[in-house]
Amino acid sequence: MRYREIVLSGPKKNALGRALMDSTRHAIEDAGGAPLLLRGEGGALSAGLDIGEVCSLDEGGLVGFLGALDDLIRALYTYPGPTVACVDGHAIAGGCVLALACDVRIAEDAPAIKIGLNETANGLVYPPRVLALVRARVPAGAVDRVVLEAGLYPPRQALALGLVDEVVSGARAAAHARATALAGHPQDAYARNKHALRGDLLVPEEEERRFVQETIPLWASAETKERLARALAR
Repeated sequence: MRYREIVLSGPKKNALGRALMDSTRHAIEDAGGAPLLLRGEGGALSAGLDIGEVCSLDEGGLVGFLGALDDLIRALYTYPGPTVACVDGHAIAGGCVLALACDVRIAEDAPAIKIGLNETANGLVYPPRVLALVRARVPAGAVDRVVLEAGLYPPRQALALGLVDEVVSGARAAAHARATALAGHPQDAYARNKHALRGDLLVPEEEERRFVQETIPLWASAETKERLARALAR
């Protein structure tokens, strides 16, 4: 079986706005379990959420926006077929989360590339399902540092922290080779074993309700939006 390629393409280094999140999720769902290779155009997998769009939303809009992020992450994490992320450019915040949702993450050996989860540095509290993914995919010995230090790391350091699986010269060719190899596995066995290892990203309803009631107002606050606007200006 051949694999399918999903290419993130959008302004601001493939920033994850609502339209790009929805179209990417639809592409994942339409792939029907075929092996996937995820990459980005223009020097980034994704530089994270579209901060301009986040800053334009009120509390109700943020509920829908972050719900779309949840749906995308869940679709990629629970996808039954093999998924390979080619990180040959920046993978920051939401972009790093997308890479973590994939089975294999291969990064280009280029020190200028930045990979990491900088939400804490930007004053953002993680949505429960995103944090569940981070806990599931980042090694236990590194997850506190990755989340609380909120650093952006070059590929070799990202490898040491477990944010990527491989760092090579020629990441795109290596990712294509890995996707091709995984496509050779029997589909049903891969899907069943993957589900047995991972299950779903289950979050208690009370935790989700508390996020909406207590944390969404923090995302929508003037203080948070001013901080994000300063970060965007930098």
